[in-house]
Amino acid sequence: MPKIRVLIVDDAVVVRRILTDALSSDPELEVVSAANGRIALAKLTQVNPDVVTMDVEMPELDGLATLRELRKTHPKLPVIMFSTLTERGAGATLDALAAGASDYVTKPANVGSVATAIGRIKGELIPKIKALCGRDAAPAAPAAPAPPRLIRPPVGAVPAGVDVVAIGVSTGGPNALSAMLPQLPADLPVPVVIVQHMPPLFTKLLADRLRGQCGIDVVEGAAGMPLRAGQAVVAPGGMHMFVERSGGCVRIGTNADPPENSCRPAVDVLFRSVGRAYGPRVLGVILTGMGSDGLRGCECLRDAGGQVVVQDEATSVVWGMPGYVARAGLADRVLPLGSVASEIVRRVGVRREARAAVASHG
Repeated sequence: MPKIRVLIVDDAVVVRRILTDALSSDPELEVVSAANGRIALAKLTQVNPDVVTMDVEMPELDGLATLRELRKTHPKLPVIMFSTLTERGAGATLDALAAGASDYVTKPANVGSVATAIGRIKGELIPKIKALCGRDAAPAAPAAPAPPRLIRPPVGAVPAGVDVVAIGVSTGGPNALSAMLPQLPADLPVPVVIVQHMPPLFTKLLADRLRGQCGIDVVEGAAGMPLRAGQAVVAPGGMHMFVERSGGCVRIGTNADPPENSCRPAVDVLFRSVGRAYGPRVLGVILTGMGSDGLRGCECLRDAGGQVVVQDEATSVVWGMPGYVARAGLADRVLPLGSVASEIVRRVGVRREARAAVASHG
């Protein structure tokens, strides 16, 4: 199999060297670099890369401007933004994702040594490069599911109704959420809880941007916040988010427990808690993302009698998370992204309409 050719675009010599050393250590990758955006654009036809890593902040032509120019001639070429873990870096990264970047990695900060920085880059950047180039190391089928605690109802069985929607998403998620959430009506009669794999700062900005696009309210989660119908709560970066019932109210909780599936926040943590708090009255939704986070959580939801819908492979940036759930036979429906919102509305409304009809005749 031919090597994956990576074009590194960064104006800092030290960063180019660290990235080159980190990526070249993998025998499946070969690396070419460019010192700025203009040089990178000129090299595209000559180098013919399989993937590009792009610094966000560069003089003369910054990463966002370079990305926009690149997309005119290479609309499908995977581009991973390399951004700082700052509010400015987070904002620029979200702008880049909206402009067509495939994913992002934050620069190692306060790591103490070049060797540590290289290790961080190997662990975070190389898996994303391989996933975006179709070389995901995920096995063809997921590991055997854990024994169910309850008798799992068959997929497609008559649902118990929906009192909450729980969404898990990763690679490609900001754009997927920007496309899907605005299609939900402002009077959605249930709350929505979301885990998007992102670091601190990024999730607050993401929630703020989504709020401006959506009919429903979108906020970043905080401990003690009550769930409200017509509101979507995004897990805060760097923290696990869960829900817990206290009397007649369900509230958000957060903690800094160890990562699960190398993720914090983790979809599995949220989905397990939603299953405990709502039993069968849950709709789980898994959208685009690499890895298998959400698989165990969906098992818990299905064990409790809940419903699961996943995004299809054709419209996913990476069909990792939804693919694991679909291949495990846990999904009631596998749908293109454009059909997910209407499916959520339909499933939320089915039993509510039935209950309203019974009440009116009672």
